[in-house]
Parts: sequence; structure tokens; C-alpha cells
Amino acid sequence: MSSETTLATNVAHNNAVTALISTLNDAQCQAVTTPAHSVLVLAGAGSGKTRVLVHRIAWQIQVMGTSMHSILAVTFTNKAAKEMRGRIEDLLQVSARAMWIGTFHGLAHRLLRSHAKQANLPDTFQVMDTSDQLRLIKRLLAGLNLDEDKWPPRQVQWYINGQKDEGIRAKHCVAGYDLYQQNQLKIYQAYEALCERSGLVDFGELLLRAHELLRDNPDVLAFYQQRFRHVLVDEFQDTNTVQYAWLRLLTQGRDDIFVVGDDDQSIYGWRGAKVENIFSFQKHYPDHQIIKLEQNYRSTGFILKAANAVVANNEGRMGKALWTASADGDPIALYAAFNEQDEAYFVVERIRSWLKDGGKHNDVAILYRSNAQSRQFEERLMTAAIPYRVYGGLRFFERAEIKNALAYLRMVTNRHDDASFERIINTPTRGIGAKTVDDIRQVARDQGISLWAAMLLCVEQGQLSARASNALASFAQLIKHLDQLAEDLELFEKVQLVVEKTGLLDFHSKEKADKGDEKVENLHELVNAARLFDFDSTLEGMENLSELDMFLAYASLEAGDMQADDFEDCVQLMTLHSAKGLEFKLVFLVGLEEGLFPSQQSLDDAGRLQEERRLCYVGITRAMQYLYVSYAESRRLYGRESYPRPSRFLREIPSECVQEVRLRAEVSRPVTAVKTYSAPLQAQGQYCLGQRVSHIKFGEGVILQTEGAGEQERVQINFKQAGIKWLMLAYAKLNAM
Repeated sequence: MSSETTLATNVAHNNAVTALISTLNDAQCQAVTTPAHSVLVLAGAGSGKTRVLVHRIAWQIQVMGTSMHSILAVTFTNKAAKEMRGRIEDLLQVSARAMWIGTFHGLAHRLLRSHAKQANLPDTFQVMDTSDQLRLIKRLLAGLNLDEDKWPPRQVQWYINGQKDEGIRAKHCVAGYDLYQQNQLKIYQAYEALCERSGLVDFGELLLRAHELLRDNPDVLAFYQQRFRHVLVDEFQDTNTVQYAWLRLLTQGRDDIFVVGDDDQSIYGWRGAKVENIFSFQKHYPDHQIIKLEQNYRSTGFILKAANAVVANNEGRMGKALWTASADGDPIALYAAFNEQDEAYFVVERIRSWLKDGGKHNDVAILYRSNAQSRQFEERLMTAAIPYRVYGGLRFFERAEIKNALAYLRMVTNRHDDASFERIINTPTRGIGAKTVDDIRQVARDQGISLWAAMLLCVEQGQLSARASNALASFAQLIKHLDQLAEDLELFEKVQLVVEKTGLLDFHSKEKADKGDEKVENLHELVNAARLFDFDSTLEGMENLSELDMFLAYASLEAGDMQADDFEDCVQLMTLHSAKGLEFKLVFLVGLEEGLFPSQQSLDDAGRLQEERRLCYVGITRAMQYLYVSYAESRRLYGRESYPRPSRFLREIPSECVQEVRLRAEVSRPVTAVKTYSAPLQAQGQYCLGQRVSHIKFGEGVILQTEGAGEQERVQINFKQAGIKWLMLAYAKLNAM
């Protein structure tokens, strides 16, 4: 090779190196270019972890001369895998099809398709999604003559998937003398046998079977160890036991693995993720190098100082502190609400101001710990005509457990509501099968009558089996009994009656652990919604309806309106778990109270409390420019009135990072205050802000603000039971307390 050619090659090489690292900071550059084989990159929130992964792959190919065929890149979502592939192609200006880039499940599926015989699977094996798996379990329970009330299918599903995530087959389980565990094991064994006979593979099986394929077939393992010389893993803190075991098999003997994770963002322990894998990595790969990405490109200085201070209270961290080259920005705004309605009102008023000043809807997020909290914000956003979307979930009145309860209420007030009849005829399960319902439908069509009337006719004329007739008669008696009991009750008492007497609470509580608790909470929140329902501000033309019918109409209308489509500019509502990986200019982190966030279940469990604190860290670091945090001095949630203490996480935020705010009244209180106020500010009329008053209909309340003068003067009052209302002072007939 001539000197000119050598020079040209060196220049081209140097240009490639410069292009890859010119946009990286020092820590990112170190991570991308390190010659170490085993690398753990601790990537803080907003520190550019995806950029590092993409540039590391490009570095291996363009600078180190690595073949695309020898790279395996693993992440957790199809969206993340697609983004990674696209960014690699943009960087290298070539197709990345030769690389294996995908999710754990996607790559495991690819392995099993290529080696079905060695994995003891038929070539035509089928993959079941979650709903397919649930249907199979229901069929299995029926075949085993097990009552679904005692053995809820979702709970069985959760047990089976949990065992597989830990790499445990039925043959490895030991039930001992516990009858419940013996039956669980019996179901698991029967499930495995049924899947084996049918050539079916669930999501957990994909991972477990792929691990067993490599473990039990040395030639297959050697082939992939030789092929995948470079293994890269995103979101490493979210790996479970079998995923990490799979990675270790692929890299054993070579120890060439590049993982990116953050122990401070490990928030999925409840679904099997093992933050311990980050610590085990250091033991299993003794020649590893740790590189910390601490420069944040998302948030202001005050936001990062708060996040660092909160998570620093966790023990056993690997240790890192986020920083930014940007300014401190505005302090975090702390709002101490009177109750959950005041909290929602404050948040929406701030969003109004943001929009008025030219801000965009989709730059705003409301983050909460429990799905049940969304209702107050949904209602207030609807009233303000602000479009919104519940991210990664259903709006409150669209959730299955809520629709089930509403269907019972509709049947109480209208027996001939066919849609509600079909929804609840066998919910909770009462032994009324699909054939029986089909027979009732046929009679209804033939006679031109409702399904309720057809059901009664079928029972009366003995057209069905004795078992079906008895079940239907019991259902009819239940609805009639509910109607009789509800006759003289308040609206919220009617809703509570239905929730408790129909068995819905028990039915939904038996679903998969976390989902069951959430659905029970939502049912209690439905009772609370009925308790606070404002009949006076209902829609025009509904005045002649009963209170129950008005509430049902309101629920239907709210379920159908104001939720924006995916492409629309709208405010985002989501749980803190759903918010991971996202960022917004304006964030409201609400409900920071002991027992709510951190959750009640975590208060006596140090491990769970640490995960709750990491969840708070994730929530804080979603904010780019402005962050509001709030708590309520009293809250009615899950059907219970409570007077919680402010969350410990609030006390962990440095005081210099926080500015306490109020609505226009500008009343400020310390975080630890409960039911205390600053000196009252004189209102325009005879009342002052912060004053307690009583109203003949709405009861006791506190004046929040006033506007107008003379006969046009209005007062905004936060009533203990009825919530926040505006009243004309001339007609309100208030009494000072």
C-alpha cells in the first residue's frame, strides 16, 4: 500500500472517529470508546443513555471494524428497539437489518423459531398473548372442576408467570403440606402439560424456553456465543432473573457485555425486575468498568437538586449525582391543598395560565401514584374544556370495574337495558354460560322483548336446564333486592350498596395482585364520585331525572367526551410508572401524602419504601422547566376520608429548592402544617379569605377567594362534603363560624 493510500485511510479513519464523538460529553465519550469488554454504564435520568448505546454500536462497527452480524442489542419495548435501529441507520447511513436488535421476548422468539426441535417445540408452535393465556387458564380450571371464585384465573396467571420469570418449572416447585400451594402446583402442572400438547407458548415461556435452549444444547450455545461477540443491553435495572441468566449464558467465557442502567430508576420490582442484577453484575464480571453519566440535558438545576436529595435517602445505592450546565430555573412550587378537589382546581387553574401564556397542551403532564386519582383531574379538565389523554390507561368511567358497577345501577333503574344485562349477567361468575345467554337472546328476538323479559320467560316456562334456571332466578332476585334496598338511600349509598352486595369488590380483588388492588380502589372512588356529585350544575334538560339517572347520564357523557385522540394537542394524565422515559416542560406531581405516596403497603417494608422513593425520583426528573408538587390536608379516596401527613419525600427536598404557592389568595403554609392559616386577608365584602362558613345545603366550608362587588360579588368556597363551589354572596345565605 502506498504512503498516499495509507494517509488517505488514516484521514478517513480519523474523520469517522471525530464524527462519532464530536457531539458527546467526556463521560459519554469514555463509555462509547472504552476498550473494556465488560462495561456498566450508570446513566442518570436525561443523561443521554440511548445516544451512548447507539454511538457505542456505531463505534464498534465503524472504528473497531466489528461485523454487524456479531452485535446483539436488547431492550424492553418495541418502540425503543425501533428507535435504536433508526438512529443507528441514520448515524452509519447503512441498513441495520443484519444486527439482532429487539426486545427480550422478540429475540427469544427468533431463537426458538430457528431451533424449535432442540427446544422441544413443534415447528408450528403458537405464541399466546396475555388474553389468550387467560382464556386457556379458564378452560383449564373448568376441566379441573375448580371454582373460579376460589381460584381466580388472573391470580393463577400471575402465579404461573411469576414462577417462569424466576426460571422455575412446575417440577421444581415444592408445595409441602399447604393445601393452597398444592392446588397451585397442580394447576401449574396441568397448564404446562396442556401447553405442551397444544404447541402453545406464553410470553414467560418464550424467555424461559430460550434460556433452557442455550443451557441444554452446548452446540447451539457455542454457535451464538461465537456469533454475538458484542452484547449490549438497555434498561438493565429492569431485567428479571431469567433474562439476566440468559445474558450470562451468551457472554460466559468472553465477558463481553455492555449494559446501561440506573439503579435509581428501578421501579418495576412488583413485576419481577431485579435491581440486584446491577450489583450482581460486578460479581459475575469481575473485570468490569463502571462509567457514570451524570450530566443531565433535560431539567433545571433546582429540579435536579431536589431529585438528588430525595433519592440520596435510599441505602445501598451505587451513587451518582445529576448536574446540569443550565441555570437553576424556577424553584419547585409546593401547593398545600385543602382537599383533593382544591388540588385539582389549583392544577387546572395553573394549566389555564400556561395555555393563556402560549404554552402547549402536550407539554403538560399530571402524574399520580394511583389510577383512582385521575377522576378529579378529568372532571376539572372537562369543566375547563381542556383536552386531555389518560396515557397508558383508560379514563375513569371507561374502566371495566367501573362499567360493571354502572351496569348494575342501570339495571336497578331500568330492567330493560340490554347492554347492561349482557355485561353483568355472569359478572361476577354465577354459572350462566354462553349457551344460556344465546338461548335468552333468541327468545328476545323471537318475542320482540328485552333480554330481562326473555330471561324471566325462559325461567317461568322451564325452557332451560335446572342449573341455568336457578342461576338466572338468583340473578333476577339480586337485582330486585338491590332496587328495594336502594329506594330510600342517598345516591352515594346506592352506589356503595351495589359495589358491596353484587360481589364486585371480592371479584375484582382476586385479580392479579397489583391490578386487583387498583380495581378495588377504583370502585371505592366511584362511591366517592357519587358522594360529591353536583346535581345543581348538571346538564340542561336533565332536571326531571332521578338523582341516580342523572349520575348515570353524567358518567356516560364523561366516558365519551373530551379525551383527545392520539394526534391531538392535549394534557397528559398518567401514573408515575407510566411516565418513565417521558419528559414534559410542565409537570404536576400530585398526592404527595403518607399512605398514598409512598403507598400504604410500602410503609412497613424497607425494600418497597426504597422503590417508592425511586419512583419519586423518576417523577421529579420528568420535569424539564417547571415542577409543581402538591398534597392535600384531607382526602377522600377509595371511599374513605383521611387527614394524611405530607409525604416524607417533600421533607427530603431541600428548602432552597422549594417555593410555597397559593391560588390568588396567596396564603402560604409550611409543609408540616395541618389546618393552619396565615393571617386572613380582608375580602371585598363581609367575609375574609380563610374564614370558615356554613351553608344550608352544602354544609361547612372555607372561603378560598372572592371576585366582583356589590350584588355581583361571588365567593369560592371549599366545602368539606360538596367540594369547591362558586356562590353569589347576595343569595348564598352563608353563616360565619
